[in-house]
Amino acid sequence: MGLFRRRFKKDIHSPLWKSFYYAFQGIIEALKEERNLCIHFTAMILVIVFGIYFDITKSEWMTCVILFGLVISLELVNTAVESTIDLCCPDIHPKAKLAKDTAAGAVLVAAIASVIEGLIIFVPYFIA
Repeated sequence: MGLFRRRFKKDIHSPLWKSFYYAFQGIIEALKEERNLCIHFTAMILVIVFGIYFDITKSEWMTCVILFGLVISLELVNTAVESTIDLCCPDIHPKAKLAKDTAAGAVLVAAIASVIEGLIIFVPYFIA
């Protein structure tokens, strides 16, 4: 319990803005290093542009925003997993490979679901 109190007490005195600063630094660094994250951000911008152009409904916007958050968050977690494994296990190990591959698989599942949902939302607008 003493460790928890010391940790909590220390965090109370740390400015909240520092937490946000470090979080944004992480996003920026990941954007510089990770091609797939750039692809996801580009797709997000395209969806926003088409959403504005086609004046999609509020519920369609909510769906898009949730999926943006899901895919980009998973991509950031995947980057963290891969970086940590590379740091801790520089040699190829079956468990390290499994961890990296499943983290990437989680991003792929979310991205595929997002594309399907995007088609459901936008195809009718393109047809009309």
